[in-house]
Amino acid sequence: MSLNYQDQLHVLKDILADHQFDCCGSVAEYEQLERLIKSLMVNADIDQNVKNILSDIYSYSQTGRNIKNVNDHVLAHQDQLTNWIDSIDQYS
Repeated sequence: MSLNYQDQLHVLKDILADHQFDCCGSVAEYEQLERLIKSLMVNADIDQNVKNILSDIYSYSQTGRNIKNVNDHVLAHQDQLTNWIDSIDQYS
């Protein structure tokens, strides 16, 4: 069973909220973010503002997947995590 647009946004938001709350993330979570974002980006019905946010989150996940200190990466992006979560709430 594939996830619909709303489900994908919900999972995306949950992962970001976990990063924000726990101040850490795993390689598997970053990879999941990337898969979700790739799937969402090909959806023609998605607003361009959402695509811009998804692009930023994708960059965050790529860096996080390859960084040595994941905790510092998450801590450095606390404000962005808040903004991304709030923005996803607006569009979901």
